[in-house]
Amino acid sequence: MSPAMISIVHCLAIGILIFWCGKWIVHLMAITYGKLKLHKKTTSATQPRETPYPSVSILKPLMGLDPNLSSNLETFFLMDYPTYELLFCVESSDDPAIDVVNRLREKYPNIETNLLLGGSNVGVNPKVNNLYPGYKVAKYELIMISDAGIRMKSDTLTDMVNHMTDKVGLVHQMPFVCDREGFAAAFEKIYFGTVQSRIYLCADLLGINCHTGMSCLMRKYVLDELGGIESFGCYLAEDFFLAKGFHDAGWKLTISSQPAWQNSGICDISSFQARLTRWAKLRVAMVPTTILLEPLSECIIVGMFACWAAKILFRWNPLVFFLIHTLFWFLSDWILLSIIQNGSLPFNKFTFLVGWAFRELSGPYLFFNALWNPAIRWRTRVYKLAWGGVAYELTSQIKS
Repeated sequence: MSPAMISIVHCLAIGILIFWCGKWIVHLMAITYGKLKLHKKTTSATQPRETPYPSVSILKPLMGLDPNLSSNLETFFLMDYPTYELLFCVESSDDPAIDVVNRLREKYPNIETNLLLGGSNVGVNPKVNNLYPGYKVAKYELIMISDAGIRMKSDTLTDMVNHMTDKVGLVHQMPFVCDREGFAAAFEKIYFGTVQSRIYLCADLLGINCHTGMSCLMRKYVLDELGGIESFGCYLAEDFFLAKGFHDAGWKLTISSQPAWQNSGICDISSFQARLTRWAKLRVAMVPTTILLEPLSECIIVGMFACWAAKILFRWNPLVFFLIHTLFWFLSDWILLSIIQNGSLPFNKFTFLVGWAFRELSGPYLFFNALWNPAIRWRTRVYKLAWGGVAYELTSQIKS
């Protein structure tokens, strides 16, 4: 090998190890920030407020009957918050979710509620189409969008409002899941408590948009100035572009101290992996650099590159290096998950090991599968994404 080629190889190896070290900085940042940020009472929560709590309009998009729908929705009727309204948005008049809503409205007549039927057609995004009627009648200064599968604690809304300081325009919750039985439930908790939360916490710390719209609180007048929720109906990832709009308008984004407790009654590996694949397709369309950076952020892939670089530069045994790298990655994820759980995990360490290994092995496959087939299937509809995130419905592929 010529001297010039040797120099190129060494420079490449150095670059790989610098990137690898950067990944460990991300681990440390997520663990530290998670420990400081999550499950903490804000100062305003422990002191009297100079002004009353602002009123909140909560938009709940509903479609179909989930086994846990009734118990999830009931938590919104039981929140300890002065003034709020619940706006249930249902597209079809024969949706079984309507009966669930009506039973809860009868059970809690003192809670201000409204049921909006029929949906709208303001874009290709079915969630935005469903929410738009509720958005039009929302009367309070803060708007909260909360998915059907979210479960609230009595003080969750108070915690989110306390984070809505003068310079903050949007408060969102980091995705996590409730404790449920079975390996699929453990797998979901491991994903959201490790790879997802690692990026989410670091993004919030650095001021990078990593917003997911499953549970978020925002200033209504700012959203009105951005054109209303209907202006984001052309995107499937409306949450990302909505947060981008707030950021571009000069408002800060922040996560609350409580994670979003997802509590879907339907939990299986295949449907969750389909969900992960759909998210990967959205990320690639919105942020093209994801094509390169996301695979290199996987434990196995970055570990393989790093052990090659260590062998080139230091003559270290690549197998030993890779095993140590994997062990420390595993331990870091266990620490981060424990911080986010804020209590005992509902599974033992062996289940975590199996679930973690399955996640790490399947992650790269799901990502490359998303690149191979970029069309997005959402319920009965199929969409194609253009660069920039604008979506087009492929009506010829829709199945009833």
